[in-house]
Amino acid sequence: MFRRSQLETPQAIRRSAMDLLARREHSYSELLRKLTLRGASSDLAEVELDKLQDEGLLSDARFCEAYVYARSQRGIGPMRLREELRQKGISSTLVEQVLDESHWDWPSRAVQAFAKRFPQGLASDRKERGKQQRFMHYRGFDWQEMNMNEQD
Repeated sequence: MFRRSQLETPQAIRRSAMDLLARREHSYSELLRKLTLRGASSDLAEVELDKLQDEGLLSDARFCEAYVYARSQRGIGPMRLREELRQKGISSTLVEQVLDESHWDWPSRAVQAFAKRFPQGLASDRKERGKQQRFMHYRGFDWQEMNMNEQD
């Protein structure tokens, strides 16, 4: 575990931030939280993170894009991603901008997630269809967007 004295200097804070960024993209607020948990003062950490942003090494937009890509590959939809990114401190404007990009094709991803979980297709039983709808909602997809409710 980190001792408080390890992150008392700007150089130590920067080194720790760079170590974290080398592993994966982080949002500004996520990195700030991790650095303060490791013993850095908020003020010093913010100064160093601002420098990293100015240098292009820390970017909420890049983090958001990478996060959406990774999570969408695991079958997570836009409604859930919107909430997860909000919790990570990403501005709603940036989130909407990334989620609205045409290459995501959310209806197609919803159909893929549904087919993977329910290879037998849309249930005819009302109770089973309710389970399917709850699953898709949990995953962050809009049921109506999938055009699978024709039998309702």
